[in-house]
Amino acid sequence: MPNRLGSETSPYLQQHADNPVDWWPWCAEALALAHRLDRPILLSIGYSACHWCHVMAHESFEDEAVAALMNRLFINIKVDREERPDLDQIYQSAHQMLAQRSGGWPLTMFLTPDGTPFFGGTYFPTTSRYRLPGFGEVLQRIAEAFATKRQAIEDQNAVLRAALGRAAGVGGGGHHSDFGPQPPAALRQMLGAGFDARFGGFGMAPKFPHPTDLEFLLRRYRSTGDGEARDMALLTLQRMAEGGLYDQLGGGFYRYSTDERWLIPHFEKMLYDNGPLLGLYVDAWQLDGNPLFGGVVEDTAGWVMREMQAPEGGYYSALDADAEGEEGRFYVWDRDELSACLAPDVYAVVERHYGLDAPPNFEGRRWHLAVVRPLDVVARELCMAPEDAFASMDEARGRLLALRGARVPPALDHKILTSWNALMIAAMMRAARVFGRPDWHASARRALTFIRSYLWSDGRLLATSAGGPGRLNAYLDDHAFLIEALIESLQTRFESEDLAFAEELADALLDCFEDRDAGGFFFTRHDHEALIQRPKPIHDSPTASGNGAAARVLTRLGHMTGETRYLAAAERCLQAFYGVLGSKPGGCASLIMALEEQLVPPTLIVLRGPADELEHWQRRLAALHLPDALVFAIPPGEQQLPPVLDKSYSGRTCAWVCSGTTCLEPQYSLDELVMLLAR
Repeated sequence: MPNRLGSETSPYLQQHADNPVDWWPWCAEALALAHRLDRPILLSIGYSACHWCHVMAHESFEDEAVAALMNRLFINIKVDREERPDLDQIYQSAHQMLAQRSGGWPLTMFLTPDGTPFFGGTYFPTTSRYRLPGFGEVLQRIAEAFATKRQAIEDQNAVLRAALGRAAGVGGGGHHSDFGPQPPAALRQMLGAGFDARFGGFGMAPKFPHPTDLEFLLRRYRSTGDGEARDMALLTLQRMAEGGLYDQLGGGFYRYSTDERWLIPHFEKMLYDNGPLLGLYVDAWQLDGNPLFGGVVEDTAGWVMREMQAPEGGYYSALDADAEGEEGRFYVWDRDELSACLAPDVYAVVERHYGLDAPPNFEGRRWHLAVVRPLDVVARELCMAPEDAFASMDEARGRLLALRGARVPPALDHKILTSWNALMIAAMMRAARVFGRPDWHASARRALTFIRSYLWSDGRLLATSAGGPGRLNAYLDDHAFLIEALIESLQTRFESEDLAFAEELADALLDCFEDRDAGGFFFTRHDHEALIQRPKPIHDSPTASGNGAAARVLTRLGHMTGETRYLAAAERCLQAFYGVLGSKPGGCASLIMALEEQLVPPTLIVLRGPADELEHWQRRLAALHLPDALVFAIPPGEQQLPPVLDKSYSGRTCAWVCSGTTCLEPQYSLDELVMLLAR
């Protein structure tokens, strides 16, 4: 008998629609029922590409006996963490406080009827193993505790609510006159101390890419000439691209590496990882010119357009880690399968390049492809010309990709999320500009048009869509990331409506999210439903924190438009968190990069002139790594420009270079402009 999840738009919730569990989505009716029956709530949070979510679903939520216990003892609520990141943030924080360890997915929390958690965990097996109690045993013990130890639970809840309130208000502000270079220097020192000089990245296994930290290091080289910072970032990007974290055949990155060498990943592919990473590889290619980085950009953009773009224009959310019930099955290989489909001379190159002449690297039985020997080394070993080795590898990749395409694919999460789309739009716009690819620009433009058409309604941004009209109020991240995407779009092809849209979103940020008393931005709107906590996110996750992204885009938009209210809000945000940046800079790279642009305003470069010459100037500047600059090629005929961008010209192509309120004399020589910017 289907439960209430069948009418939901989330693929993750739909996966549980036929469970014997009497699931509710998070809604007022479920919470009211828990109050009326005075029954505890079992809250299960996960997402469709999550391997252990699938395991727990198969073991427990599809089991009639376990479901009967759940239905008798609890009000059961299932949440897609990607649709409701507000709930996920709150209950992950609560789990960490209750269990004194980090959480994850599936997140399993037990709540009193008012929504306060009193016990939690992540994955529970059906029967006791992995030093974890069986889920049925947990259910009965929690229900008994709720019935017999209610006062102790209420006392604990009061303490937890107070702790959540303190965590939401974390800050330690300062005055803007206190701003200085100490937080960037402290973060740089911290990253250097944790850097893995052999394999790249930071810390031990499991290893995550940490895109905001890598972006900070690349910017550090531009701002201070710190060559070691650049080398740390480039080595990490190289090792990730050569390793199993990267899909060597189809492009795109998996979630994280289970080992320190980036060899065996957790195989889900998430849009929110690949957007920032695509942008980073564009930056790395600008800095280094390494063909490896250019290839990653080419193949990842190709994967996004081929597998992740909906016919309506938006980008899908994720590909599952599992296929046919096994994690990684779609991506790993038997050696005999490889040798059977390739000519012997081609297989010889593949074997050495991917280390197929060594023991299997995946579960002792199969191979997950990762670069073991560079192709120039393989060419020397096989006494062949390097170009022939590269040609053989191209042929092999085409054949293997086609062969893999005939397998049962991982499930696709077809949600279209505003924030994740914005991350990919920004990266695709930048890649299109730097590599001169109109097809990539067209792809990003289609996604941006989808958001304008379906996720922007009556001056309100929405968070998610199943391919048509959106639903759910958008969050801080949705607004901040989308403004960033629009700024990238304006630098790729200037269109006045994009600037107007960015200003509307910025006004919504100030009106609907800003903490007007203490500075900074809440994760949810002022008119959002009341929850047990209202976070003001500081720390970066796989993506930039909402406050870090907001502070930076508001600073940039303020300098682009001359609107001081944006600059003032960004300054208030940084004041609110400046104490944390100075004392605990780890995980705060996005806020620290915003601070750097408060200390030294971004360079604003306005190109004016005939359209064909503007394109030439823009292509030349796009080849330069200028993370601290905004370049706008504004064609003739653009009307209603803000004064900052409304630069005059007398028929000759010229560039206006400004920083803060100071502009240099117009530059009429492209070569001299390039030399000026390269200093």
